[in-house]
Amino acid sequence: MSQRRGTGGASKHGRVHDPGVRGFASDNYAGVHTEIIDAVIAANEGHVVAYGEDEYTARLQDVVRGHFGPTAAAFPVFNGTGANVLSLQTLLPRWGAVICAESAHINTDENGAPERVGGIKLLPVPTPDGKLTPELVDQEAWGWNDEHRAQPLAVSITQTTEVGTCYTPEEVRRIADHVHSHGMKLHMDGARVANAAAHLNAPLSAFTTDAGVDVLSFGGTKNGLLYGEAVIILDTTEAQSIKHLRKMDMQLASKMRFVSAQFVALLESDLWHRSASHANQMAKRLRRGIECIDGVSITRPTQSNGVFASLPTEAADIIRRDFRFYDWDRATGEVRWMCSFDTTDADVDALISAIRGAIAEVGPQRGHDRCPKPA
Repeated sequence: MSQRRGTGGASKHGRVHDPGVRGFASDNYAGVHTEIIDAVIAANEGHVVAYGEDEYTARLQDVVRGHFGPTAAAFPVFNGTGANVLSLQTLLPRWGAVICAESAHINTDENGAPERVGGIKLLPVPTPDGKLTPELVDQEAWGWNDEHRAQPLAVSITQTTEVGTCYTPEEVRRIADHVHSHGMKLHMDGARVANAAAHLNAPLSAFTTDAGVDVLSFGGTKNGLLYGEAVIILDTTEAQSIKHLRKMDMQLASKMRFVSAQFVALLESDLWHRSASHANQMAKRLRRGIECIDGVSITRPTQSNGVFASLPTEAADIIRRDFRFYDWDRATGEVRWMCSFDTTDADVDALISAIRGAIAEVGPQRGHDRCPKPA
């Protein structure tokens, strides 16, 4: 169940969900930004050439170069897993392996797709905060020319990480320089790359192109798109094989204009930044509202649109009567609450109230003492 703000309606071909339901489980739960819907509607007239030979995909190249530099090229795909697999395949020969954080999405949440579909060996490394460093990379960066070992020829980092932490441009550059010194390539999983830019108050290029990233999986779905991600090759000399691999990976959209039109609308204006900044601000509001509750402990930095906290399991179960969210580590009571481009002050304040009430219910002496009312 989730917090309800209204009642739903249903018709034979119309809405069948309750639009008043609000949740904090994932930014994938949110709908589509109205400016994106408008862009899709505008693209939905007449006939255009299929498979990316359309005006919107051509326009997207200009827009992407404006953000990432004159050597960047965008290849729209359907989803994030497809973007990651395709990105890594473009960087590696068949015998290549990828070093990643143990918590990385490619390692924990893609059902083995990089290995099963991409044929890519993953070399995961434990990290304290979801972030790799040159020193952590070196735990698996060895064994070159040993035919008995998959060759570590690429590193994948996530911006922001699965635990909400954000790489600074300097941290990315340090990794990139180290990786390149070994003849390896650097991939960035940017499912929430817009949230990172908003947090850093930096252009997208600052921690991608300018910091030495070779290939970027650019996320759109978590930032208000209907569907679609993009593989962005930051140096087109790396792009020779991608159009063939994209088809082999079943990521080539026939009606690509509808994916490209969404990205044009997202990136041509400041929509990408507005939406990500708002989601980040809602997470900060949530953190401020709960960090003073006796019985709730913030467990991770809040550097994007997610808040990680631990609380009694009984309290979490009570809160779920009204709001859906995920356990991050049920053994320790750690949960994750995600905010979205359409999360409102009222949504956040309702969740804060539910958390305070649940904590008080499982421990009546807790839950109220130190918290000011939300502004």
